[in-house]
Amino acid sequence: MAIIKRKPQNSSLRFQTFISSDDITTTQPERSLVVGLRKKGGRNVYGRITTRHQGGGAARRYRIIDFRRSVRDIEGKVVSVEYDPNRNVRIGLVVYPNGIKRYILLPEGIGVGSTIIASETAEPKVGYAIPLKNIPVGFFVHNIELRPGSGGKFARSAGTSAQLVAKADGYITLKMPSGEVRMVPELCWATVGMLGNADVKNVVIGKAGRTRHRGIRPTVRGMAMNPVDHPHGGGEGRSKSGSHPVSPWGKGAKGTRTRKRKNPLILKRRK
Repeated sequence: MAIIKRKPQNSSLRFQTFISSDDITTTQPERSLVVGLRKKGGRNVYGRITTRHQGGGAARRYRIIDFRRSVRDIEGKVVSVEYDPNRNVRIGLVVYPNGIKRYILLPEGIGVGSTIIASETAEPKVGYAIPLKNIPVGFFVHNIELRPGSGGKFARSAGTSAQLVAKADGYITLKMPSGEVRMVPELCWATVGMLGNADVKNVVIGKAGRTRHRGIRPTVRGMAMNPVDHPHGGGEGRSKSGSHPVSPWGKGAKGTRTRKRKNPLILKRRK
């Protein structure tokens, strides 16, 4: 997929770039796999903001993705490639011979007409979902389960994948997209291949309004606040006051380790 740069017909288009939509085959999602999506504005059940800088944004409907690859031992065919407003990777509508329809995350190299399968006995081909113990060392995988049967949790965004680096004692060692090296049980499932739409990281948003359309609200610098609102606030002029950068609640904001317990399955932390 190519990056498109528009003509600067107005100031808002001058620096914006977009991902080409030539690969998308339909604009109407499968009705049986779509549900309504309510906005929460970052607030919890008590109405308190627990995730800052969320709110507004264009209306979306949620596409139900089959992260578990629940239809097993039956070959399915990809019949359409679709845009999903809830994620940065393309999704594919898979239709099985028994009439079941499912959405999956679309790997690089899979398109309309491709066949996929989820099976313990399948060979490791792109788009095939297989237990990790049956995938050779060195292969790249995505949509990886953390616990057997939990559904894919890791490596689900555009252009990402994890690499199998070792097998031992009932565990598979994976090198994650972040650089972290960790172990997962060998009975966990994963999908072979790397996810598509890798160019999404090169897109230039170009204007504030486009960020608001995505439901992201502005971030105010702590240094611009008063001392009552942020530890960085106050002072005559701009002042860091010699202290280390912290969050509004006083926790270290750059490089401070926040894990309370050491996870024995994580062999190497991300950089």
